[in-house]
Amino acid sequence: MLFDLEEAGTILTWNKSFEITCLKNLAKNFPQYKEPIEKIIDKIQDLMTPFKKKWVTHSGFNGSASIKAVLPVLIPELSYQDLNIQEGGTASISYAKMKDVSEWQQEQTTRDLLAYCHLDTLAMVRIWEWLKKGAR
Repeated sequence: MLFDLEEAGTILTWNKSFEITCLKNLAKNFPQYKEPIEKIIDKIQDLMTPFKKKWVTHSGFNGSASIKAVLPVLIPELSYQDLNIQEGGTASISYAKMKDVSEWQQEQTTRDLLAYCHLDTLAMVRIWEWLKKGAR
């Protein structure tokens, strides 16, 4: 991650505070990487901000700025419904349990986590494109 993000400009996340907390924990646990991790933190911007601050609203969000609320309204062709892992809490728990399950279950969990992360990333890209298009 450090190598891949070293030359990055802005790094978009959804829920910046959560991502920064994770990165600060990494820096605490791996102090030899504290400086490059802090450089990454300085580049992070929150794609959730326009929704959280209600600059972009829709009744379909049901008052939420969650990507799970925003995505089906703005990009209805993308959905978490068909995934085995559909939200971040389940992703974290599934990852933590991988050390205690069979190799087959580890492989399945890996596929499920990759599918979830792929959709999360694609969702952010498509929402960013939607926002960019609307700003013209």
